[in-house]
Amino acid sequence: MSSPREVRPEGFQRVAQALASAGHAHAPLWLEVAARTSQEAADALGVQVGQIAKSVIFRRLGDDAAVLVIASGDRRVDEKKVVARTGAIGRADAAFVKARTGFTIGGVAPLAHATTAITLIDRELFRFGEIWAAAGHPNGVFRLSPDQLVALTGAPVCDITPSFTTLIPSPCVSVCRMDEPSGWCEGCLRTLDEIAAWASMDDRAKRAVWKLLPQRREQSLRGAGGLA
Repeated sequence: MSSPREVRPEGFQRVAQALASAGHAHAPLWLEVAARTSQEAADALGVQVGQIAKSVIFRRLGDDAAVLVIASGDRRVDEKKVVARTGAIGRADAAFVKARTGFTIGGVAPLAHATTAITLIDRELFRFGEIWAAAGHPNGVFRLSPDQLVALTGAPVCDITPSFTTLIPSPCVSVCRMDEPSGWCEGCLRTLDEIAAWASMDDRAKRAVWKLLPQRREQSLRGAGGLA
């Protein structure tokens, strides 16, 4: 991250001023690389994709108002659920996003917009104690909690993403006994850390654990893992 003394783009400065005026404890950070996607932001910050509060803009068809959905980075927005709360919506192009928010796509902050947006907050963000949002530019981010996001925006928390709980199920088989030599549960072959973190893991992390299990099972059958 480069020196905060350098002159930053107007959008980034606007968000910094809004956060300062709100008494927010964490000033925005300037990343050395642009983070236009949730994955890029997570990689740059060393956090889970779900901790990225991505801004998705729609255009309400009835009055051309901007609809801002602040969603967890590892979740897809269910447009039908948004429509149920806002009325009919359409996709927003780059010109619409810039005109209504004052920011370019990839850097839309949840506050300090050029015009007032209808804002909804994804409840999936509350899986995490700490999240990160764009700060008015693809290189800008700032840290906050989900509760602080609600306080800064005044927006309602909603169920606006599909449920993924059945797509990537837990490997748990109701046998919770740890094997000391291997450090794995004898039932699901996960470590204690993997078991404890499962609920807050994003989909990619869960898939990675599942990929390890066949190898661990093979090792346990050979006795290499120390399991009976």
